[in-house]
Amino acid sequence: MATLRVPVTLHDHVEGPLNAAVTLVEYGDYECPHCGLAHPIVNLIRRHFVSRLSFVFRHFPLSQAHPNADAAAQTAEFAGAHDRFWQMHEGLYENQNRLGLPLFFALAGVLDLSEAELRTALIDRTYEPKVRADFLGGVRSGVNGTPTFFINGIRHDGSYAFEDLGGAIEATLRAHAPL
Repeated sequence: MATLRVPVTLHDHVEGPLNAAVTLVEYGDYECPHCGLAHPIVNLIRRHFVSRLSFVFRHFPLSQAHPNADAAAQTAEFAGAHDRFWQMHEGLYENQNRLGLPLFFALAGVLDLSEAELRTALIDRTYEPKVRADFLGGVRSGVNGTPTFFINGIRHDGSYAFEDLGGAIEATLRAHAPL
């Protein structure tokens, strides 16, 4: 059984209460078709468990197979530096079939972010250290593909179907419920 080797910190992108009963960590790749299919299911799970779930997204770009994944992750980090991570995250997944610089700049514009600053950040690879740290943390935790989920630090080896992932979260909630 694989465990999360890098604990969730303030450097992570977290949505939901920090003291939630369950923390769901996803290692994902914006260009991965499986991550694209999992994305609406994860959003459904986030809405279903609301205050009982803390959701964390970490980057795991499989750049050899997905040439736009690393730049997409850096674009999300750029948006995150301007308190717009989750909006960019949604925009990237909702437009997964159009990943590339034109989309990144268009989304930046929609979010009132500077295209010129994003262009400079991508050229300078300003956010590469954060993306690389996420990736290496995933490798240390046994991630070898995307999407990979951890529920309260334990890798979920089932599918990302709502019934399977949601059921595992429910089981974790029951196991940690006060008597």
